[in-house]
Amino acid sequence: MTPSASAAAAKHKLPPLLNIIALATFAASLSTRSMDPVLPHIADDLGVTVATAAGLSSVTAFSFAIVQPLVGAAADIFGKARLMLVCLVLLGVSSIAGSFCTSYSALFVTRILAGIGSGGVFPVALGMASDLVPVPQRQVAIGRTLAGSMSGNLLGASFSGVIGDLVGWRGVLIVLGLLMVTASIAVGTGFRRGNAIATSRQMKFADLRHGYRQIFSNPNAKVCYSAVFVEGCCVLGLFPYVAAFLFELGETRLSIAGIVIAGFAIGGLFYTMTVSRFLPRLGERGMMIIGGLLVAGQIVAIGFGLDWRVQMFNFILMGWGFYMLHGCLQVFASELSEEARATALSLHSFFFFMGQTAGPIAYGISLSGIGKLPTLVASAGIMVVLGFTCARLLLGRAATRAR
Repeated sequence: MTPSASAAAAKHKLPPLLNIIALATFAASLSTRSMDPVLPHIADDLGVTVATAAGLSSVTAFSFAIVQPLVGAAADIFGKARLMLVCLVLLGVSSIAGSFCTSYSALFVTRILAGIGSGGVFPVALGMASDLVPVPQRQVAIGRTLAGSMSGNLLGASFSGVIGDLVGWRGVLIVLGLLMVTASIAVGTGFRRGNAIATSRQMKFADLRHGYRQIFSNPNAKVCYSAVFVEGCCVLGLFPYVAAFLFELGETRLSIAGIVIAGFAIGGLFYTMTVSRFLPRLGERGMMIIGGLLVAGQIVAIGFGLDWRVQMFNFILMGWGFYMLHGCLQVFASELSEEARATALSLHSFFFFMGQTAGPIAYGISLSGIGKLPTLVASAGIMVVLGFTCARLLLGRAATRAR
């Protein structure tokens, strides 16, 4: 290798600490979709309807979202790595506590704590990854972080269904809790070796007001935050109803619901493996438009009640398309403020998970009001409009991006 080639390779080499950050997102994401496949059994065991049980997914997303402004500020002030470790431990403890609950209300409280724990890991991890690399490499670095998250979603959704069939939903929470505590030890060791805790950039309280002002003075903020709210509502808001849709088709195995939902994570993993190839060819505009179209097509397909194997393929394509759009939005959000990047990305997650909170409620009202297929067609249409709108508004303001 020539000296110039070596320099180029070094320039594009991602820092090893990204692997530890990806491990943290993997651990936190294990529980994100773990409840969805077992909701029908939770409903039967605790004497509530499936729609009520779906509130567990909503409250997890809501608690994740509502703490984001505080989490972002705390990460910028006290250090990102330190906060991530505390939240991983909280996530593990709350999962184990949930397995012993004998009432829906008690389980509801533990899922609030789990949402807070998750909320302190993923957006902060994106902030750390963005701190480590310059803008030209940022989408690939964020893709590496997303790979950890998608792997966690994949295993969390698929294995929770299998474990639920074997030992019930309580066993799912016990296994998740133990895995979380183990992962927090491994992540803490990796951070210490990488000196991440000691070197994590910190802000002063006085800087927070300036950081918020800088974020919201950027016109891209309104577009990014509105777009991820719509994404969360239309796409992730659908997930709590997947098991119920399959039940309507006569497929009552929880493991199958987990496998179908896991297809979304497989699509996300495919995105992380291909983003470095597709981005130069399609550009951000193409990624956002094609991503929105792919998602829309799969949402409509689910409405026709196809065989679960076909639906799993639909979810794979949906996951790929979703992250083509969502990954671009994350990069734009990471550039809203360099000094308060954790705050900017936490606000990004706040609006995304507020969408996930509103989504199951909106789907529940619409499904009972106008039916399954019209609801999904309407949701698909919104996603098509979203992809084109983001491509036009965000790229039309390229000059506002911090480079």
